[in-house]
Amino acid sequence: MKCLVIGSGGREHAISKKLTASPLVEAVYCAPGNAGMKKDGIRLVDLVETDHEGLIEFARSEGITWTFVGPEIPLLNGIVDDFQAAGLAIFGPTKAAALIEGSKSFAKDLMTRQGIPTAESQTFTSFDEAREYIEAKGAPIVIKADGLAAGKGVVVAETLEVAVAAASEMLENDRFGVSGQRIVVEEFLSGEEFSLLAFVRDTEVYPMVISQDHKRAYDGDQGPNTGGMGAYTPVPQIPQAMVDQAVEGVLKPAVRGMKDIGRSFTGILYAGLIATPDGPKVIEFNARFGDPETQVVLPRLKSDLAEIIDRLLTGKSVELTWETEGYHLGVVVAAEGYPENYQKGALLPDFSADREVSVYYAGVKEQEKELVAAGGRIYLVEASGQTIEEAQEKIYSVLKVKNTDHTFYRRDIGSKALVQK
Repeated sequence: MKCLVIGSGGREHAISKKLTASPLVEAVYCAPGNAGMKKDGIRLVDLVETDHEGLIEFARSEGITWTFVGPEIPLLNGIVDDFQAAGLAIFGPTKAAALIEGSKSFAKDLMTRQGIPTAESQTFTSFDEAREYIEAKGAPIVIKADGLAAGKGVVVAETLEVAVAAASEMLENDRFGVSGQRIVVEEFLSGEEFSLLAFVRDTEVYPMVISQDHKRAYDGDQGPNTGGMGAYTPVPQIPQAMVDQAVEGVLKPAVRGMKDIGRSFTGILYAGLIATPDGPKVIEFNARFGDPETQVVLPRLKSDLAEIIDRLLTGKSVELTWETEGYHLGVVVAAEGYPENYQKGALLPDFSADREVSVYYAGVKEQEKELVAAGGRIYLVEASGQTIEEAQEKIYSVLKVKNTDHTFYRRDIGSKALVQK
């Protein structure tokens, strides 16, 4: 098979690398990809993810067996619909189905209809009405831009002042443009968060192992929300019964509900969940693999990813096999100032001699044959160990001796699992 992966981040690097490991795969192309991916034999295609016509023409001319869509923006732009209309095989939800991620108010309505547990919320387009609701409910409270905001459209407000300011920024000052012209204000839920992903075909759900993402920028869950500063799997403090409850009470009713309203979902469904005393509740849905969760979940997948996707696209049954021993941990190295105004151009260290870790590149570019920082989240360092501590030690001992000037990373990824021991 020849496979095309659309996207350019660490998630797409992890997907592409897993596909290259398959004996069924002759070549993996990534459009546009990033320069760091070349280290793993991934072939870059100079086409941006919004160039549907160019990508379709490439898939045709190169004889691509099927295409895998990594990020949310091309999904919401209807790339799956366009490929299907051109008679090309592609794995991901249609534009209609991707709305489960594209609109938080749509997702809330779906959950209400399907009886899926989630935080109490209301949706607003008027700042005055939002402020009135916020003041009536009190803090802490959560303010979310309705549309896509690259993982930065959620403010967990500890005070009324912060909550009202966040609503004003979105509704009055156009902080997130059209994505923030409608906001969802929801109750704050406390508890352990976890990410549950699944391969989905119509109403068939094949759950993956859970992971835990770290959204806040700094140690101890301080600072602003980001796209994710690291992740680990498994999550020992979340009991299997809670995961089973989430599969039966969240994922399955969600895909049934999508089919019922004519938005049948095929692709990767991601549920961001919080473990409460009443069971798992949904924080958000995504219509694709999470980043950085993908970079720790896929290394645990013993089954052949290319075979899984191929079988899902051809109507065949699927079985997933996972590593059951040990832990996988990933730490994101980000540019100084991220997630706000951040620096670019920092020279990246060389990891080629570090056999204990894998590196997944994201915001990078090539400059005079060297990799330099070109984005907010630059790369993720991943390692496995029999214990969380062993995986942490492998990553942090490598990072400690590298030149990480003008970058930063959290030093406590995975530590929540240690607290539970």
